[in-house]
Order: sequence, then C-alpha cells, then structure tokens
Amino acid sequence: MAGRQHTTRPMVTGTSVVGLVYDGGVLLAADTLLSYGSMAKSFNTPRMVSVDNRILLGASGEFSDFQEIVNRVEALALQETTQSMESLYDQRSLSAKSLWNYLRAVMYQKRSKFDPYWNDIVVAGFEDKAPFLGVVDKLGTTLQENLVATGFGAYLAMPLLREKWRPDLSEGEARALLEDCMKVLFYRDCRASARIQLAKVTSDGCIISEPYDLDHSNGWNAPSMIRAVGDLDGDGGW
Repeated sequence: MAGRQHTTRPMVTGTSVVGLVYDGGVLLAADTLLSYGSMAKSFNTPRMVSVDNRILLGASGEFSDFQEIVNRVEALALQETTQSMESLYDQRSLSAKSLWNYLRAVMYQKRSKFDPYWNDIVVAGFEDKAPFLGVVDKLGTTLQENLVATGFGAYLAMPLLREKWRPDLSEGEARALLEDCMKVLFYRDCRASARIQLAKVTSDGCIISEPYDLDHSNGWNAPSMIRAVGDLDGDGGW
C-alpha cells in the first residue's frame, strides 16, 4: 500500500497578481502565462475568477491548488446562500472579508498538516459602500491594504505602486498604473508574460476583461540598451 503523498513543491505555476484600491472600487491585474518549471506551458490561462459577481480571487503559485481553492470557495458560497437558516428569511451572500478570513483558516490548516496549498491569494470585494482588498499566503498569513502584490510583484511592482498611488485615483489612472507595473514585471520576471487580464469590482459587481497584449514596443529603447558597446560604433549593442 502506497504511503500518503504530499505536494512537496509547485509544478505548474503562475506569477504575480497586483491589485489596488481606487476611487470607486478595486482593480486587479495578472498575466495569463503558466510555467512548467522554466518552460512556458500555457499562454492564455486566466488566474482571476469571480465569485457570486461580488468577489474577485486572483492567485500566484501552483495552478491546480488554485483550482481546488476555487472549488471550495464556490461550494462555500452556495452553502451560504441556500443552506443557512437565515437564507430562508433574507437574501444572504458571502462577503469578501468573510471569504478572506475563511481562506486564512484553510491555508493555516493545510500548512499545519505539512501539505500546503502553494498559493498566495488576493481577495477583492466591495461591501458596506467601501472597497476591500486583502491577501492570504500559503502559511495563512493575512494582510489587508490599499495596495497588494504577490510573487515578484511584491519586490518589483510595490515600489511603483507606493510612489504613484493616491486614494482618489480614477479608474483610468488605476488601469494605467497597473499596466506600468505589469510591463516592469514582463521585463524583469522571466516567468511573466505581456498578455494580461484586468479585473475590477465595484458596487455594481465584478468584471474580468478578456486577455490582451501590453504595448511594449518601446520597452527596449533605454539608453543602456542602445548605446554602442566596445567602441564598435553601434555594433554589439541592441
């Protein structure tokens, strides 16, 4: 009889998810690349989902673990709206903050059994006329903030977000800021892609865009990339 098997390391992974609160909602961004080790496996796989048209989930890390988390969350949302006693008398639905706390407990329980979900999960919602944005890592550690980033985004995107974010950002400004962050990640993270999705949640519900390609045509025109190398009058540079 085979022994119980645990996942010892992630296999098929996605990289950063970046999110921010703007004036009127929450905006998330993630690319659509899945990597099998260092090999690009899938170029068009979404890593953001909507729950009950009220909550957005985005994930870095092992994609199969994220699929399992989504299944658990959808079952929880169904139970909350159909099986509780309160649902017999009033319209109930799962809130973003409740889901964030639920995932904290799930991730902590899994890591305590030495079989963690290898993910960092971003949770976004809009409730009580206020936006909510939080993150849960694979250890069950939580953070609620106006700016979040997972994966390499925690190192490369957060400085840009902290420099340019302000509470009264419009949706257009928030989108431009997130696209700038995703371009930087594409240039610097070898597991990132220029094909991305944006998702927003407001008081009207959730919208997840179709995947589209960032314009990075001028990305390699920095002086350090085009200067002459080795005094060869341009030969040897880009």
